Amino acid sequence: MAKLGDLRSRLLFLLGALIVFRIGAHIPVPGVDAAALAQLFQNSNSNAGILGMLNMFSGGSLERFSLFAIGIMPYISASIIIQLGSEIVPSLKALKKEGESGRRVLTKYTRWATLALAFVQSLFATGIVYQQGIVSIPKLEFFVSGVVCLVTGTMFLMWLGEQITERGIGNGISLIITAGIIATLPSSIGQLFSMTADGTLHYLTALFIVLGALLLIYVVVYIESAQRKIPIHYAKRQVGNRIVQGQTTHMPFKLNMAGVIPPIFASSIILFPSQIVSWAGVSGADNWITRLAAYLQHGEPLYVIIFAVAIIFFCYFYTALVFSPREMAENLKKSGAFVPGIRPGEQTSRYLEKVVLHLTFFGALYITIVCLIPEFVTGMLSIPFYLGGTSLLILVVVTMDFGTQIASYRMNQQYEHLLRKPAARR
Repeated sequence: MAKLGDLRSRLLFLLGALIVFRIGAHIPVPGVDAAALAQLFQNSNSNAGILGMLNMFSGGSLERFSLFAIGIMPYISASIIIQLGSEIVPSLKALKKEGESGRRVLTKYTRWATLALAFVQSLFATGIVYQQGIVSIPKLEFFVSGVVCLVTGTMFLMWLGEQITERGIGNGISLIITAGIIATLPSSIGQLFSMTADGTLHYLTALFIVLGALLLIYVVVYIESAQRKIPIHYAKRQVGNRIVQGQTTHMPFKLNMAGVIPPIFASSIILFPSQIVSWAGVSGADNWITRLAAYLQHGEPLYVIIFAVAIIFFCYFYTALVFSPREMAENLKKSGAFVPGIRPGEQTSRYLEKVVLHLTFFGALYITIVCLIPEFVTGMLSIPFYLGGTSLLILVVVTMDFGTQIASYRMNQQYEHLLRKPAARR
């Protein structure tokens, strides 16, 4: 950092942005009795369910009902809607093909969709908090101030994520979610130790949880580093008056090509509807809403099936979105490269598509297993706080990607420094 001033400024900007995020997570919405809300959140035993996941993704903002209580999830949901629409709706599909100008228009649509979704979610959240009897100001005043604060908080997080991506290091939205997950880890670890100390949780069970988490981290790191290397040969070509011999290299394909996007999208898809159903069924009446809310709880078969199907779907969808075998085959053909035993052009395109589909199948299976194992463990051991494979996967993968980007940035800076030296001598 001392030698690379630009890297230092980017890392300091990232640190400052995350500090701002943590400060905002502790600024409460006006009119709410914070002590009564914390007691209500604790007594409702929601830390082990969907509220626990929402609270973790927001960095503990939900249990404080702070400015960032609904977090960045509206933006993620809006991104899903726009990306799906760009594959289905002809007008959005045409915008996608227009390059940078079309991307800017789609980004504008995503922001407007984020605003609309944040408004709807903030109305629901404000209404539920008001029904708990912990509000000390008039109803209209609380609704206006609550909706304005929550919507502003979400839009600010969206802007902050974009600034981190542009002026910092890594993907801003992923880093904000990761920071929220890290912020809740100390309280979860402290709760685990306190439960072991007072005998609520057997020490062997606590040891099993810790070792299981470490083993799962090892598996994630190992599989995320796995690659399928496709050999690429370059034909001989004439450069000036001499013939350059063909070279042999390889094209790496990761087993998990979609990264953490599928579990984040799947969580966003299942969290909001299931939470609305849960809130609508809190009255205790024996109706279909109450039964549906019970079916959508963590560990229930319906929840597991929807979550698994959503992860697999987004693995295939996002991989198809970012990878075009036809375009890659054309680029190889234009550069005089070919896959041994495969004819350039259409056959190479079909071969690459087959390889990617094969890798995506195993990648989707791996992500689904990693995300669901902690869900089953939480249910079997009756752990009263959220322990999720989704959060662990996000934490490990984003951290690995962050380290890779720093190493790549340092290497680029060093190359530029070496290139500037000869120019300075001349």
